[in-house]
Amino acid sequence: MIRIAPVGRALAVVAATSLALTACGGGGSNTATQTSPSAPASSAAPATKGDGTLTLGTLLPQTGSLAFLGPPEFAGVDLALKEINEAGGVLGKPVAKIDTDSGDTTTNIASQSVDKLLAQKADAIIGAASSSVSESVIDKITGAGVVHFSPANTSDVFTTINDRGLYFRTSPPDKLQGRVLGDLIVADGNDTVAILAMQDSYGTGLADQVQKTVTDGGAEVVERVDYDPKAADFSADVAKVKAKNPKGIVLIGFEETSKVVQELVKQGLPADKHKWYMVDGNTSNTNYVKMPKGTLTGVKGTIPGAAAPEDFQKKLLEVNKDLEDFSYAPESYDAANLIALAAEAAKSDAGTDIATKLGEVSKGGEKCKSFKECVDLLKAGKDIDYDGVSGPVEFNDAGDPAVATIGIYQYGDDNKYPIKALEYRTGNIAG
Repeated sequence: MIRIAPVGRALAVVAATSLALTACGGGGSNTATQTSPSAPASSAAPATKGDGTLTLGTLLPQTGSLAFLGPPEFAGVDLALKEINEAGGVLGKPVAKIDTDSGDTTTNIASQSVDKLLAQKADAIIGAASSSVSESVIDKITGAGVVHFSPANTSDVFTTINDRGLYFRTSPPDKLQGRVLGDLIVADGNDTVAILAMQDSYGTGLADQVQKTVTDGGAEVVERVDYDPKAADFSADVAKVKAKNPKGIVLIGFEETSKVVQELVKQGLPADKHKWYMVDGNTSNTNYVKMPKGTLTGVKGTIPGAAAPEDFQKKLLEVNKDLEDFSYAPESYDAANLIALAAEAAKSDAGTDIATKLGEVSKGGEKCKSFKECVDLLKAGKDIDYDGVSGPVEFNDAGDPAVATIGIYQYGDDNKYPIKALEYRTGNIAG
């Protein structure tokens, strides 16, 4: 089991006029937020008032370096909303949805999308996929008293960030993925390792954890290159790796990894001579398919989350028949369901009210696995524990899932990885 020291978020009381409202206030105008213990009182989210209709905004990649993750994430949200509205909606009304593009950090698309969502009174925003994109807009979202809920952010920075108690995620921090990947690299017999990582909060943080785990496991990181993902050429970066001739090569990045791969092959470091390892940001079934067959044969990659069950995959394909993989679809589906259930539990669609109930509906009560099953229990006055498709969820005090699963995948000759992982490793995040 992998244990990571938890970071608590104390309950902070939000004042409305001269009256102090209790932190457990669930509905109506009662609001409360959670903040980091070190956060100043002024960082608390402003009290928000719902309009009776839960409005979800999506901030997911339609363009940019993570565009390949967009289709399954949108499909996960769409499937959840279809089932939620078929079950009668939230607070007696259909849930509304507004889709926007998150783009990536090379553009200002995310900020513009958030402005649009806030102007249209979104109560909760699902996204972004990129940790760096989410970090760039989290203040704007939470400062407006809106729930910021990512299905795919894995950067460790969000565990301690000042989020006004409004940030949650269904994917685990990179400390877990980095530990699993590092253990795998050592177990595969790589006593010399090189790391090529994109230079941002995601890439650097994940590389740090992989490097620590590999070193603790007795192997040596002989070269580490933190590169500019916007660079036109990666020849100099790969040349540094080639000079050290490592047995294992770790590739941490997004879409630009295809260029890094081509450079590795060009400089005589192919996957059949050196063991390559990838992560969730670049383990893709679309990014490498045009390369010569066998380019990625045997390459292993890690992706947070349990396997998407076959019946769930079939439902997703009914929403989007063109899906080529299902990465982060379960996490997106669970995010939408959890937000909806928290709104029902709070008897309010206000973001600050929803945030106070997300922890409650994810643990400690009667277990249920669908919105319909869970909402029926809520209406009967029961405490619920939503267990999702992505796992048990169960938020800790930092808004992270307390327990998570990492899948280990392996590419075939067609430069694709199968839907089913080689194995799954589960660890505790809060210990």
